[in-house]
Amino acid sequence: MRTIITPEKIELPPGAVLKLLGDWQDYQVLSQQLGDRAFPRIKYRRGEILLMAPLPEHGRDASLLALIVTALLDHLNRTYDSFTPITMSLPEVSGIEPDFCFYIENWRSVVGKNRIDWQNNPPPDLVIEVDVTSYTNINDYLPYKVPEVWLLKNKQLLVYRLQGENYAITESSYFPNVREIVRQCLQIANEQTTSEAIRWLRNFLRES
Repeated sequence: MRTIITPEKIELPPGAVLKLLGDWQDYQVLSQQLGDRAFPRIKYRRGEILLMAPLPEHGRDASLLALIVTALLDHLNRTYDSFTPITMSLPEVSGIEPDFCFYIENWRSVVGKNRIDWQNNPPPDLVIEVDVTSYTNINDYLPYKVPEVWLLKNKQLLVYRLQGENYAITESSYFPNVREIVRQCLQIANEQTTSEAIRWLRNFLRES
């Protein structure tokens, strides 16, 4: 599959990342051209636009991480809301599409909303990103002040928490030992299936 970008069509081969020079208006035009399609992903940083076509493992791992978070939140009897796909945008500054985002502390702020005002509403409490193609940069979330970002890279979970004006790798504020839980679930999912991994997790939580 070739890379094709025309006013009528945008196509990238799986795993491709394309960086273009462009401003906010160019980003908006490309976003409108893509419409509601999930692929390719699109991101805006000041002066540049990035397009990425995920590989199959990207979607599988992102789905598994979201199911893990859901299982953990249900086990803790936490109220939450989650979104995917979703576009976070600050005009002239940033446009980004996390794999999943969860509202946990601030779930009341998004109840019943069809649109989120990223300039005035609270950001998600937890964002999930899977990076297979070096597309993700943790600093993309700084303009939104997302408190916690999970980045799965090379099959290892990195938990970033906002500390002052920067992100630091640390433990999750919601789930102790989550990196080991994710490691176990990834191994089971790779050897068997996602359903077996989540079944193991729910049994583990009941017995712990």
